[in-house]
Amino acid sequence: MKIHFETLGCRLNQSESEGAARFFLDSGFSVSMEPFTAKSYDDEVILCIINTCTVTAKAEQKARRIIRLLLKACPNAAVAVTGCYAQVEPAEIMAIDGRICLLGGQNKGRLADLPSFLKSLLNQKTGQKTGLKTGIAGAELAAEIQKFFSAEKKLTLASSVTSPFRLATDVFLNHSRSSLKIQDGCNCVCTYCRIRIARGKSVSLDAASVLERVQALERGGQSEVVITTVNISQYASEYEGRKVRFAEILDLILQKTQRIGIRISSLYPEIVDEKLGKILENPRIRPYFHISVQSGSNDILARMKRPYRIDAVYRACEILKKAKGNPFIACDIIAGFPGESEADFDLTMKMLSECGFVFVHAFPFSPRPGTEAFSMRPMVPNYETDKRIARLEEFNKASKNAYISSFKGKILPAVCETVHRAKIFKDRIIIHAVTENFLHCQLVFSNEDKNLPKAGSEIRVKIIRPLEDREKTGESDTLAEFVS
Repeated sequence: MKIHFETLGCRLNQSESEGAARFFLDSGFSVSMEPFTAKSYDDEVILCIINTCTVTAKAEQKARRIIRLLLKACPNAAVAVTGCYAQVEPAEIMAIDGRICLLGGQNKGRLADLPSFLKSLLNQKTGQKTGLKTGIAGAELAAEIQKFFSAEKKLTLASSVTSPFRLATDVFLNHSRSSLKIQDGCNCVCTYCRIRIARGKSVSLDAASVLERVQALERGGQSEVVITTVNISQYASEYEGRKVRFAEILDLILQKTQRIGIRISSLYPEIVDEKLGKILENPRIRPYFHISVQSGSNDILARMKRPYRIDAVYRACEILKKAKGNPFIACDIIAGFPGESEADFDLTMKMLSECGFVFVHAFPFSPRPGTEAFSMRPMVPNYETDKRIARLEEFNKASKNAYISSFKGKILPAVCETVHRAKIFKDRIIIHAVTENFLHCQLVFSNEDKNLPKAGSEIRVKIIRPLEDREKTGESDTLAEFVS
């Protein structure tokens, strides 16, 4: 009984897929999470689950492509589509094929109950003379699962069955670092954003549960946890009679645990103040920060209806550097937002340089249906947006290589990722590791080496040099030497 997962988009989706996979494993299913390619084929998979994204039109296009790939690669399987794209465009997805069933992203927690339902259904069907090992064809299975999913409409949003925090796990199949979602949804009304529509209003995991889950990860041997949210500035809970926001929950995690490292997935600039800065000085907080910025122009930030202005970005970067010295600081930038002039974009480039950003996640503006910016004018021509994206990519190349070079010869703690014994490497073994400040290192060993570090283990590496021209490939960008 094989289940295959495909995950698109943010760290939240990755964490939720890992949680859902754990429920299937606990029920005796076989689970695979390595992405399929055009050459993949497996007629023993009975169900594919794809966790989708809707942040851009390209993200939705990619989801449709992978759905079709799964239908072809797994001819006997049903394909269950969930996530943000499934929430906002259900009819568009269901029209693709009769083997598709759909679960809106806001009810993704329902996946926790799917293994037991599926197991019961297959036990009923096994032995029927259909010529299939499971006794049920993909289209029929999809229809049965859709009936099961439809039952969630009768459940209240307050139900634990539909809780957005239900897919928590302390076992991770496809990631060396654990993740914990503590907040979901968003109350902002940013004019370009469809994620707030897909995920709904802000909700937070209560502080006591946050502490219990981090403690469980620490007891389970996890060396690091990534705190994930949609909008970290909207985390809100109570603990022992007092209100808890993000700074307080971070401080509580440090107080109530002993050794586990903490990585923050994303920060909003307006919450980075001196109070948070003092907490971030703790050595267990990883010196890597991603700030949701979007533009260096106040005029464009106002058109986007972002809840801060550019001075907050400058202040946040100063506080982060004061706390950590030379941290890796990344950000998101949208190029070509309606009304963005060349002067506006020059302000963005100025801000990136003056704030010392190491890397930019650059996105061309994508008009999303249902958002205010969808009909905003004037539009920036595509060729002009492409030029701005190219400038951001050139910035990335120079900035990241300079940052890596600044650590040349230094020894840094890291977490070992995965071991690759590719056939083309007949004389060596390549191990990938990520340092505490997010340098993706390539470590080279000979085939004779016996004591190789294991995936997920804490190691120390010596930085040698940047591996240039890898900013966009997803490969390791730093050559390093294993120390211990």
